[in-house]
Amino acid sequence: MSTPAILVENVTVHYGEVLALDAASLSLDTARICGLIGMNGSGKSTLFKVIMGMIKPDAGRVLIHGQSPAKARKEGGIGYVPQSEDVDWQFPLSVRDVVMMGRYGHQGFTRRPSKADRAAVDLALDRVELSEFANRQIGQLSGGQKKRAFVARGIAQGATMMLLDEPFAGVDKRSEATITRLLRELASDGCTILISTHDLHALPQLCDEAVLLMRKVLMHGPPEVVLQPEHLAMAFGLDVLNRDLPEQETANQRRLSKQQDWS
Repeated sequence: MSTPAILVENVTVHYGEVLALDAASLSLDTARICGLIGMNGSGKSTLFKVIMGMIKPDAGRVLIHGQSPAKARKEGGIGYVPQSEDVDWQFPLSVRDVVMMGRYGHQGFTRRPSKADRAAVDLALDRVELSEFANRQIGQLSGGQKKRAFVARGIAQGATMMLLDEPFAGVDKRSEATITRLLRELASDGCTILISTHDLHALPQLCDEAVLLMRKVLMHGPPEVVLQPEHLAMAFGLDVLNRDLPEQETANQRRLSKQQDWS
């Protein structure tokens, strides 16, 4: 049997007295796109942080291609596209600077970009269609362009795994289509991709599989199975059995907006 790209075994995480993850387990194979869905407070962001090695779980373990998250991250194997609110968009960095950050692991102590680093950044910017904005301050981009810039950082990094936290929130249709195309291309090249999203409509077209999370993994399987109303009801606590998906999503979003996200 091949080694899973991501292996999460019985991971439990507390923030003080708040239980964020409760014996959560997940195995994801290489070159797959997996959508992670659940209401606010379900532990999605916490799961991301555990996978990246930013949080040490109270119990359980995480392996990335058979090694520790810290080692995988140090070797540049994990790319990350954060939520917009997690980034200081006023910081004086250009789009090129942000993408060049993905090359830090390939550079020496002086952090001086080599010809290969600059070429990798140029190629990444071209792939996400941001070459003309390379010298623009990152905060001056639109929401979708900002997301594409962080995808470019992962591409320049040569990451074998990409974690994207709400990549379609507040993006324009062009950026959504570009990001979707890029993720499919990256998966075809062997990259493993985990996406946290509230966009239920996009899952069947984008993802190979989906995970339903409510502090623990309630279901993991094909998107069309996980998205069945009776399964969504387990995580969202809603009476969706007689509703179609657009109505489910609208109701879910209303409830999500009222919840405090402990994750």
